[in-house]
Amino acid sequence: MTTKILNYLRDTQPATPCLVVDLDVVRERYQALTNALPLAAVHYAVKANPAPEVIKVLKDEGANFDVASPAEVDLCLGLGVDPARVSYGNTIKKPRDIAHAYECGVRVFAFDSEAELEKIARVAPGAAVICRILVSNNGADWPLSRKFGCASEMAFDLLIRARALGLEPMGVAFHVGSQQKNPEAWDAAVEASSQLFAELEATGITLSTINIGGGLPARYSEDVAEIGTYANAVMSAMTRHFGNYLPAMIVEPGRFLVGDAGIIHAEVVLVSKKAYEDDARWVYLDIGRFNGLAETEGEAIRYPIRSDMGSGADDYVAKGPVILAGPSCDSVDILYEKTPYDLPLDLEAGDTVQIFAAGAYTTTYSSVGFNGIAPLAAHYI
Repeated sequence: MTTKILNYLRDTQPATPCLVVDLDVVRERYQALTNALPLAAVHYAVKANPAPEVIKVLKDEGANFDVASPAEVDLCLGLGVDPARVSYGNTIKKPRDIAHAYECGVRVFAFDSEAELEKIARVAPGAAVICRILVSNNGADWPLSRKFGCASEMAFDLLIRARALGLEPMGVAFHVGSQQKNPEAWDAAVEASSQLFAELEATGITLSTINIGGGLPARYSEDVAEIGTYANAVMSAMTRHFGNYLPAMIVEPGRFLVGDAGIIHAEVVLVSKKAYEDDARWVYLDIGRFNGLAETEGEAIRYPIRSDMGSGADDYVAKGPVILAGPSCDSVDILYEKTPYDLPLDLEAGDTVQIFAAGAYTTTYSSVGFNGIAPLAAHYI
């Protein structure tokens, strides 16, 4: 809870539920990352929080942008971002989406299959392409599936094919999993990438760029290492596997830049028990999995939750175990049933709670109107 957010909640008393984002924190996180990892070009993953206010702050700081759809292309360019600072990182694109980005001036596209590569060659001639490879996501709270990426052996053939199609084989990309808590997770992925660089060099193809993806964590209920620890681990891996000839580097943070910048201000709708002998109370909030908290699925992302305005007063009141659930008429709308959470014993309907580190993947995961519940409101200060 920053002072700006605390004062905003106190002075404006916004309707719940809502997300409040301190843009100064976004700026500070960007500066911390560029200071720790100065050799990497930062491409903000727009999908994490596409608010124009966030894009403007990062544009002014000098960030580049990773987009996943024509709408995100239009958003960035509409805010004055140079298309040379935009890369299209989604490996699943309609030809007309590729063509739109290309016509707008975007020249860097990710892919992980021959069919996607042929689409790019057909409607974005001469574009630069980066092949995404499959790597381990061990250590990530929100691991990625095999939906994106291909085996290194396939990537080798595809990058050769890219040159034959008149495209520029630019480099290799990977993603070690979102909310990656192990700083050493990048090592094996960098090693696999360096091997591809060497193998392709032997065929006459010199790759220029490695995209180390996202994965840098926000601070949820468990401690994570400082950004310097991650940066040191990444650069150690780079020098170990590439030696003195480092390629250009791209990093695609989303959660790291905006997660800790926001809190969700929510209201208690109901506190109840299912049986007289139950120890844990059920606490139903006016926000749930369908209107902003999708990443509580499987209790993967464990947000810190407090029952006051951040003053710390609730540290001194009696608490007891709770099961946290959302407001919708759907039985899967349960946030935390296995993860231990304690809230004040006198908590009742009408009280407010604050959900911390909620600046990423909340407004964008909010449904349009399931059960008639409006999308999550957001305030950027």
